[in-house]
Parts: sequence; structure tokens; C-alpha cells
Amino acid sequence: MAQHNENQVFTTDLPLMEAFYTLQGEGHFQGRAAYFIRLAGCDVGCHWCDVKESWEAAKYPKVNVEEIAREASQFPSRLTVITGGEPLMYDLTALCRALHAYGFQINIETSGAYPLSGELDWICFSPKKFKPPLSEFYEKSNELKIIIYNSSDFAWAESFASKMHSNCQLFLQPEWSVMPKVLPKIVEYVKQNPQWRISLQTHKFMNIP
Repeated sequence: MAQHNENQVFTTDLPLMEAFYTLQGEGHFQGRAAYFIRLAGCDVGCHWCDVKESWEAAKYPKVNVEEIAREASQFPSRLTVITGGEPLMYDLTALCRALHAYGFQINIETSGAYPLSGELDWICFSPKKFKPPLSEFYEKSNELKIIIYNSSDFAWAESFASKMHSNCQLFLQPEWSVMPKVLPKIVEYVKQNPQWRISLQTHKFMNIP
């Protein structure tokens, strides 16, 4: 269980950009029905981010975690994904407890720039160049997802893979705007380095959230 950290904001009210029921499009749980909770606020600053509107937390209302969990429970899947923004800017203890009370498996997608908090069941660690991750994610993550934007990103991906524990799943994912250019390179790379798998943003192909 992750502990509360003084660098995070402990609150029972979180800035909620959006929450929606859809299919997980990426990584290990690709194709599974899931309820997404997108928290607002991010200072990682990826120039190719496709949800830049999530960066400013002050734009969005703060919603009580019990209300967030109750709304999630209206849908049949008991898989939820906490994402952002960068969700670990906040202490997620209260939100995780509320979701677990409804029987949810809680997955998180994070850059690893902030300490872990809350009772998380699956950690998708997707480090970014713009803000270094914390070392605790090397041992605790279930899934490493590296976004490939150009050819130099393969070496950068390997620099993280070498630090991950042996059971961590390794994914390379093309950045959507350059996918036609980089996907063939990823295919060849995975063929030569089969410890990696390819993650595609299948929700974009399906034209769903």
C-alpha cells in the first residue's frame, strides 16, 4: 500500500476533468470495459500530449471522491482507470478506498513524477523526458509503457527496461500523430527484441473515448 507523501495534496475532493465508461484502448488491459477517471492538473508538459486541456486543474470542479465512486458503480464493469493529467499530484488514498468499497480493481496511468499513494491494483508507468520519474516505480510497476516519437526513443526505452523488475510487462506505443512513420520501426524493433510488446491506441481506431 502506498503511503501519504507531503508533496501530494491529501483531499477528499479532487479536480475532475471528466469521467466516462468505455474500453481500455492501450496496454495489458486493451479491449476491456473500464470506467475512466481523468483528474485535472499536470506539470510534466509533454509537447505531444493529446489532453493538454487537462493541465490546468483550476479550470475544473472539485468533486468528492464518494460521488466519483458512486457514479462509477452505475456501470457493470468493476475495472477503473485513474488517469490525467498526472493523477499522482494528489494523494489518492481516499479515492481508492471509495472505489474499493464498490469492488473495483483500480488501475493507474502515471508518468511516475510523483510518489505513489492509495491502494492501487495495477500501475502503468509511462515515464516522460520532461520530468524524471521516481525510482520506486521500477520495483512497483506492473507495466512499462514508452511512447515512441522518434528513433532515439528506443534507446531511451531500454534505459528504463533495464531498471524494471523481471515481471513488469514492457510496451512500446507509437505517438498518434507520427504513427505511420514510427509504427514500422516499432514492428521491426519488437521482432528483434521480443521482450517488448506493441501497444496501440485502439480506442482511436474505434472512434471511442
